[in-house]
Amino acid sequence: MKKLLISLALCLCVLPRARADEGMWLIQCLDKALEKNMKARGLKLAAREIYNEEAGGVSDAIISFGFYCTGSMISDEGLMITNHHCAFGDVAALSTPERNYLEDGFWAMTRDKEIPIPGKEVYFLRRVLDVTEEVAALKDSLASAGLNHGSRRISAMMEGRYAKATGLEAGLTSMWAGEKYYMSLYTVYTDVRLVGAPPVSVAAFGGDEDNWEWPQHKADFALYRVYTAPDGSSAHYAAANVPLHPRRHLTISKKGYKEGDYAMVIGYPGRTARYSSSAELQQVIEVERPVSNRLRAGQIEIIRKGMESDPEIRRKYSDAYFSLSNVAELQEGEVDCSHRFDIIGRRRAWEENNMAGYASLLHNLDAEYAAISDIEKQKVYYRETLVRGLIISRTFMRMGSAKNLKSARAQLRNGLQETDPGVEKALLAFSVKEFLTHIDSAYLKPIHKEMLERFGTDYDAMAAWLWDNSCLAGFGKVPDEQVVEAYQGGIAEDPLYRYIRELGIADLNNAEEHVGDLPGLRRDYVRARYAVLHSQGIPQYPDANSTMRLTYGRVRPLSPWDGVKCSWQSTARGLREKYNPANHDFAYPDAFRQVLPPVDFPVNFLTDNDITGGNSGSPVLNARGELIGLAFDGNKESLASNFEAVDGYNMCVCVDIRYVLWVIRHLGRLDYIMDEIGQ
Repeated sequence: MKKLLISLALCLCVLPRARADEGMWLIQCLDKALEKNMKARGLKLAAREIYNEEAGGVSDAIISFGFYCTGSMISDEGLMITNHHCAFGDVAALSTPERNYLEDGFWAMTRDKEIPIPGKEVYFLRRVLDVTEEVAALKDSLASAGLNHGSRRISAMMEGRYAKATGLEAGLTSMWAGEKYYMSLYTVYTDVRLVGAPPVSVAAFGGDEDNWEWPQHKADFALYRVYTAPDGSSAHYAAANVPLHPRRHLTISKKGYKEGDYAMVIGYPGRTARYSSSAELQQVIEVERPVSNRLRAGQIEIIRKGMESDPEIRRKYSDAYFSLSNVAELQEGEVDCSHRFDIIGRRRAWEENNMAGYASLLHNLDAEYAAISDIEKQKVYYRETLVRGLIISRTFMRMGSAKNLKSARAQLRNGLQETDPGVEKALLAFSVKEFLTHIDSAYLKPIHKEMLERFGTDYDAMAAWLWDNSCLAGFGKVPDEQVVEAYQGGIAEDPLYRYIRELGIADLNNAEEHVGDLPGLRRDYVRARYAVLHSQGIPQYPDANSTMRLTYGRVRPLSPWDGVKCSWQSTARGLREKYNPANHDFAYPDAFRQVLPPVDFPVNFLTDNDITGGNSGSPVLNARGELIGLAFDGNKESLASNFEAVDGYNMCVCVDIRYVLWVIRHLGRLDYIMDEIGQ
């Protein structure tokens, strides 16, 4: 252990870009040059007050919510805040026809009413170590011994070594395709309980229509509490557990902000692809996305119709619909914005002007993507029609993995309770038609050929035959328990299971005819782009990969189109103007109508912070590191930022912490929470 600690190296960081505040900067790399730029924007803190392994800093109050969202500690009693849409799955899972917490909201009026969430984990970053040289040495050692030295083996060995030495959860990440390696060390807590969540009509006011738009008027927040064993150590749920006393919690500011004020976001952005080649961008934007976008649009429409027809169907499908529609709109926006801002053309022009010495690499990338283009499109049809075509297909996968009949029946019972036969039949009919009219006949399996032989091009008849001869045949006609008891096993012979499972991704992978080593070409391109930018003295940050990052900028308005200028803030006036009791997305409950804030009360605001998926729930901090809001969305004009940030168009949509506090006090009536956070 002592040897490991002695060998810990400081990270080598690059200077921030001067022309704009774009950048998802590694939290451990807040060097003097970056600090200078941040202070020029208005930062009142020193970099060491933000991240400090020894003395602690603001970053100690920030948590990763299972590496899909971000949260922050706001009290000394383990109270944590994140976005409602990050809590959506938990709230949906807790909801029943009798207690619909999605529609009605949930408020724990006392701590003993807080609801434990099984399997929930929160990660506190303790330190980040530069292990680049150690990884290189380990690779060389394994290679010279003729042993496997692939990335998975290296990660397992390194993470195991550091976890044993430190007693912390360890995660190895590669930056710039292996130019740098960092080891992140975390404390993980597993007793996490839901404290409060407003009704979805308040949290997500405006629904899909306002998603990715501006202005918005959402109270997108939820409250959890983190618990520990009585001695302060991490522990699974137990009645004797006590609230966590975090090393740091954020101070809440009610002073507000104004246009041009400094704003800083710290969180765990998930994935970006800003080091992609023009050939890869062409493949994603022009070949793959149009197919997946069209198929998801069809699925969304089917589920939406079901949800509009019955509140119980809405409850069952809310989580799946939210996830599906959010991703679909994001990826549709990626395509639209990529065309609008000519992302492919810009990247290709940059390559022509800067990568003359890498002509062979660029040629090989073009050739490789051209060679696999058709089969990659086939994979999209496979994923969107067979793998994700039905919601209940997840049930079939679990039944196929069940160890015995009792377990399989339990999975079937759960699947029936979570879905609706009418919606699933419509999704199946859509899946069958899209799959069989677009997949190459060379990849069809016996079940698919049998369907074509029986029914020709009558896809509705095919879907009906699959359903009526499956274990779902009685679903919706007889009580669910009769369907479960009628199942006697043999899922492998079920025609619907065979339709979904007989064609596997391995069949499509094996059909590819590569002209090169695509993973190797991708790595070479990332390193080449990094080398070119480095040689030009241009500062760089690695693509997002669920590690803690900081982005800084300012509160600012948006001009999305020529002649259109939007304010940097929305107010409660919009809650009144948009209210429509005939439209579920714009119809908040009467209880909220009675406690609406004054018309000029701040609700949401805009900053130019550089964020992406995973930043949801991230705290938005002012120049003194005080909490002024939560990041919850981007704007529609920013949706190409996965590939390239376009200056002036990439905005971060935030909920004002003052609006959050208003909802907690006046709708939730959680006075004890307000006292706890000093409000």
